[in-house]
Amino acid sequence: MNFELNEDQLQIKNSIREFAESEIRPHVMEWDESQHFPIELRPKLAELGLMGILFPEEYGGAGLGYVEYATIIEELGRVCGSVGLSVAAHNSLCSNHIYTFGSEEQKQRYLIPLAQGKSFGAWGLTESQAGSDASGTRTTAVRTGCGSDRGSSGWKVNGSKNFITHAIACNTLVAVAVTDKGKGNRGISAFIFDKTMEGFRSDKKENKLGMRASETASVVFEDCYVPDENRLGNEGEGFLQAMQVLDGGRISIAALSVGIAQGAYEAAVKYAKERQQFGKPISEFQAIQFKLADMATQIECARLLTLQAAAAKDAGKPVTQKSAMAKLYASEAAVRVAEESVQIHGGYGYTKDYPAEKYWRDAKLCTIGEGTSEIQRLVIAKNLLRG
Repeated sequence: MNFELNEDQLQIKNSIREFAESEIRPHVMEWDESQHFPIELRPKLAELGLMGILFPEEYGGAGLGYVEYATIIEELGRVCGSVGLSVAAHNSLCSNHIYTFGSEEQKQRYLIPLAQGKSFGAWGLTESQAGSDASGTRTTAVRTGCGSDRGSSGWKVNGSKNFITHAIACNTLVAVAVTDKGKGNRGISAFIFDKTMEGFRSDKKENKLGMRASETASVVFEDCYVPDENRLGNEGEGFLQAMQVLDGGRISIAALSVGIAQGAYEAAVKYAKERQQFGKPISEFQAIQFKLADMATQIECARLLTLQAAAAKDAGKPVTQKSAMAKLYASEAAVRVAEESVQIHGGYGYTKDYPAEKYWRDAKLCTIGEGTSEIQRLVIAKNLLRG
C-alpha cells in the first residue's frame, strides 16, 4: 500500500505547518511555563477547519479523512504537543462520539457548534478508580422524573471524571455512567452534558509534567439531571461505544507522537550542526550520526504505522489492532527520540533555553493517555490470539 501523501494532502500538511510556525511556535514556552490554555487560538483553528476535521460539511465540518487528520495532528505536535492534543481530544473523542453514535437531533444541537468551533468538547471516561480498567466506572445514572427545565423523564447522575482534557473550557461533554450495576460493562451508558446543566461543574486542574498548555482537570456530577434525549444510543451501549471511539482516538495519539518525535529530531539536527567540539560540528562525529539515523528510522516506522491505521479507518476496515500497534510504537518511539534529542544537546538539553526538554516532557503522556502501553499490548495480543 502506498502511503505517500497526494497533492491535496501535501497542501494541507504545508498549510498547517505554516500556521503552527507563525501562530504557535512564538508562544510555546510562554504557554508551557504559565500553563496557559490558548483559548485565543480557537477562532483561528475554526477558520482552518481544525475544529471539525472529520465531519461532513453538513455538520459544519471540513469533511476530511483520517489520513488528513493524522497529518494535521502530526504537524501541530511537531511545534506544540499541547495544541495537537487539544485538537485531537476535541475532534476524535467528544465530537466523534456524537457523530458516530448520536441521533440527528443530537448532531444538529451539539455536533454542529463543536465542528464550527463555536464550542469546545470534552470526553469523560477515566475515573480515580477506573483508568486502565474502564469497565470499573463508578459514576452512576439513575432514572428519575422531570427536571426543573425539562418536560421529559431523564437521569440523575452522580460521580466524577479525572484527567479530562478541556474539563474547564468545554461547553459540551460526553461521559459514561453506570445505568445497570448488574450487567457489568453492558450496564454502562453514554450521555451528552453541557455546562448549563445544574449539578455539573469542573474541579481540580492538574499541574502536569508536560502538555502543560493543554488543560486537564476533573469534572463532578452532583445530582446532575440529564434528559433521556441526551443519552447516546441505546441504554447499556456506552462502554462498547467508548472502545470504538478509542480506536480512532489512538490514531490521533500515534500521529501526535510522530509530530513530537519529528520536532525533537529536527531540534537535535539543528543543534548538532551548530555545536562545535574538538574543532568541528558534533554532527560530524559518528556517535551523533548513529543517534540521528536511529531517530529518523524510528520516526519513519511510527509514521507508516500511523498512516496505515488511518488509511484502514478511511476504508471502513477494523482498526482496533492497527491503531493499538500505531499508538504503542509511535508513543514509545517519541519518548526514545525525545530523550536522545536531550542527550545530543548535552547540558543545554536539560535547560529551558532549548526545546529538547519540552519535547521529552510532552512525549511521555503519549504512552499513558487513551490507553497505556501495557493496555495496547493487551489489545494487540488479544486480537492476535483471536486470529
